[in-house]
Amino acid sequence: MAVASAAPGSIFCKQLLFSLLVLILLCDACQKISLRVPSHLQAETLVGKVNLEECLKSASLILSSDPNFRVLEDGSIYTTHDLILSSERKSFSIFLSDRQRQEQKTIEVVLSARENKAPKKRHAKDTALKRSKRRWGPIPCSLMENSLGPFPQHIQQIQSDTAQNYTIFYSISGPGVDKEPYNLFYIERDTGDIFCTRSIDREQYQQFALYGYATTADGYAPEYPLPLIIKIEDDNDNAPYFENKLTIFTVPENCRTGTSVGKVTAIDLDEPDTLHTRLKYKILQQIPDHPKHFSIHPDTGVITTTTPLLDREKCDTYQLIMEVRDMGGQPFGLFNTGTITISLEDENDNSPSFTETSYVTEVEENRIDVEILRMKVQDHDLPNTPHSRAVYTILQGNENGNFKISTDPNTNEAVLCVVKPLNYEVSRQVILQVGVVNEAQFSKAANSQTPTMCTTTVTVKIKDRDEGPECHPPVKVIQSEDGFPAGQELLGYKALDPETRSGEGLRYRKLGDEDNWFEINEHTGDLRTVKVLDRESKFVKNNQYNISVVAVDAVGRSCTGTLVVSLTDKNDHPPQINKDVTICQNNKDFAVLEPVDPDGPENGPPFQFLLDNSASKNWVIEEKDGKTAILRQRQNLAYNNYFVPIKIKDRHGLVATHELSVRVCDCSVSSECNLPAKNPRDVRPNVILGRWAILAMVLGSVLLLCILFTCFCVTAKKTVKKCFPEDIAQQNLIVSNTEGPGEEVTEANIRLPMQTSNICDTSMSVGTVGGQGIKTQQSFEMVKGGYTLDSNKGGGHQTLESVKGVGQGDTGRYTYTDWQSFTQPRLGEESIRGHTLIKN
Repeated sequence: MAVASAAPGSIFCKQLLFSLLVLILLCDACQKISLRVPSHLQAETLVGKVNLEECLKSASLILSSDPNFRVLEDGSIYTTHDLILSSERKSFSIFLSDRQRQEQKTIEVVLSARENKAPKKRHAKDTALKRSKRRWGPIPCSLMENSLGPFPQHIQQIQSDTAQNYTIFYSISGPGVDKEPYNLFYIERDTGDIFCTRSIDREQYQQFALYGYATTADGYAPEYPLPLIIKIEDDNDNAPYFENKLTIFTVPENCRTGTSVGKVTAIDLDEPDTLHTRLKYKILQQIPDHPKHFSIHPDTGVITTTTPLLDREKCDTYQLIMEVRDMGGQPFGLFNTGTITISLEDENDNSPSFTETSYVTEVEENRIDVEILRMKVQDHDLPNTPHSRAVYTILQGNENGNFKISTDPNTNEAVLCVVKPLNYEVSRQVILQVGVVNEAQFSKAANSQTPTMCTTTVTVKIKDRDEGPECHPPVKVIQSEDGFPAGQELLGYKALDPETRSGEGLRYRKLGDEDNWFEINEHTGDLRTVKVLDRESKFVKNNQYNISVVAVDAVGRSCTGTLVVSLTDKNDHPPQINKDVTICQNNKDFAVLEPVDPDGPENGPPFQFLLDNSASKNWVIEEKDGKTAILRQRQNLAYNNYFVPIKIKDRHGLVATHELSVRVCDCSVSSECNLPAKNPRDVRPNVILGRWAILAMVLGSVLLLCILFTCFCVTAKKTVKKCFPEDIAQQNLIVSNTEGPGEEVTEANIRLPMQTSNICDTSMSVGTVGGQGIKTQQSFEMVKGGYTLDSNKGGGHQTLESVKGVGQGDTGRYTYTDWQSFTQPRLGEESIRGHTLIKN
């Protein structure tokens, strides 16, 4: 199958195709270039393209010597009229000129016409129907978009070689035929001519891929389907437009020249990478238009500053009317305009300044926390920002801290206050120097001035005020000795009238005197002692006694001061000691003595302990660490109370004699020794039982007695046969209705014989050891002179007098404690022995 040109439209397509497949020969880049083109060229046809930059990079002027051709900035050569080239070569020149460098170049262009090949003749002798094994792709065909017709417009013709011998019918399919957009193309079935029915928009369809078919009358296809590519040539029918309708850029004020502000972008829907989409940007107008601050790069659209004089305080917003044009910015290119807004960001390039150079105000003396002055400042920077908010400082005149200055956040004013009382009698006026700066650091832009702190002076006049007395200092300390006698004078507290600077006319009285040591002179404030001053008094803290004094003037105004009497210590108190001491022989046979000296440390320990000669026979004292001592017995003494005289000296020899009451006992029962409570914490509080607690105790005791009685009855029934002599109760039972110690025993002799004979006819024998029947006999005798114990075991004889000791007075009378101390251990021993006998 072959493709043949059969109409002027087909010739036009071939010419455009040849113009796109230009052969560029670079013989001498700046001298001669040869191009092969079709012999027939229509107007506005691309002939070829030359590289102008290789000859002259910055050509400001491009001219053609032949008016039939025009040359664009990118080197594209277009025809201006329809041309028919003969077999001879046609040449023309391109002139390049650079006005700045004063350079000129010339390029010679030679055009040679290309001959059209004659169509291949058909051979009638080829009668055999053969399928062509070759696949021949046709030359791509193109259509100009937005064509004005006339329609239908012939595009090209397809033919099959088999048509020489047989009848061939042609057909096509694809987009634009039997697919969207429908009925755009059709083909004549007999001739193979393809036609276009209407104009096409390239921005909607860039090309169409069709297939051509050749078939015989009986439906046989002697050819393979033929691909047909119809390309839509771009027409510059879309003007570029800015991507964003509203564009806002920001840039700091006082920025340097060449600072990038932003980049504008535009869109062109025509074919990319052609002159139709080669855009150029330009600033048409700046509002305000003087001076010119901005420029734009024509190719990239980047806006930059041209001066460092952008001042927000003069103009904070600029508008740029922009233009974008295609065709490389040529006058015949399509264009559009847009508006760009540029806002200036504030910088702290203006120092604040006071509206007045000096201020005068006044305030009454002794007033505090009062506002006395407000000062305004002006700042051209953006309001309510750190660039304009003020920070005030008192530079001079506030060395005593009487004033404080702050910023009102709502008005940005300076607020001057008095925070410490002023004294008219000391100073009649104060001169302050106040400075102001911004919160933000001052800008270091190129055109910014060197920042300087603005200052002003404030004169504060102090108004006199009739005021009460002054107690200065508030605390006064006087010295006195410990033991200072009563009736003596002491220098008292003095107050002053601030107007006269004297204490004349003032009256004094006491406010506080805890122990009433002093009386005060109403007119002078001096003190007179009414008691002896005692440093060891409970009202003295850290050697100081405080008196509060109030001074009142004639009209009742007053002030209060404190007089502190500092007492120096005097060695006027000897060491003191607890005079009741207990020695427990079964625990520790000594007592610790811990004296206390009310005087200060310099008049206290180390202590010296001395025993009286009469006490040293039975007692010895050992000094431990200068603060305590140990009292020991020289030998174990009988349980009793003893009086031990002892002397204790402090470090300066002040001595005190004390008679210690020393109780000696075994302390097995604390109540027997009447031990005093050594610490209030050791004394247990009385416990008061409620009625329910008492009832529970009684019931518990009754229940316990019942259980014991039951056990006793059962045991007695099983093991003991009761057999007592008739007279045993009469002989041995002594009836007494008194508890120990009871009445004194006055009988001369009371004997309690122990019967050694069996009291029951059982096999158990009292005193039997190991079943041998060895009998022991004990007899107890209690006489007025003592209690005797006869025993076969030791044969010894002890009396109460021998146990208690000799020389205790009347031997016929003994206390309950003496009796119990003697009998308790022995009764316990007998109880154990009896329990052993019953068990055996």
